[in-house]
Amino acid sequence: MTNEDKEKWDKRFLELAKHIASWSKDPSTQTGAVIVDHKRRIVSVGYNGLAQGVEDLAERLDNREIKYKMFLHCERNAILFAARPLDNCTIYTWPFMSCAACAAMVIQAGITREVAPYSKNPRWVEEFELATQQFKEAGVELCLLEDS
Repeated sequence: MTNEDKEKWDKRFLELAKHIASWSKDPSTQTGAVIVDHKRRIVSVGYNGLAQGVEDLAERLDNREIKYKMFLHCERNAILFAARPLDNCTIYTWPFMSCAACAAMVIQAGITREVAPYSKNPRWVEEFELATQQFKEAGVELCLLEDS
């Protein structure tokens, strides 16, 4: 596959991750993930939210401290719902790359590439730095796209 084709598919799957993110009920940040195998087949998708059967109550969604304790990130949902091994897959995340904890899960799942839009979100700088370091040490390719 040419670099042009690879970039075209990366943008397509990021657009899909963006759409999946819109399914989240989080009032502040909606995130989405798409996991794809080496043949560009979608293996799993996920968005951030509460666990199955847990009510989306306003007092949970609007309270950042409680929400952070209860919410599953999009990567975790996509990994948990995958019906097959994820070795050598690519994960696409929207609107930014994985946090440090999710990066560790991505690595443990056997995913070898992550594609995300480049983000300068100051609230997440330390998380992104830790995640980037983990990916580097584990040999996971991180592709941050500027114009996504």
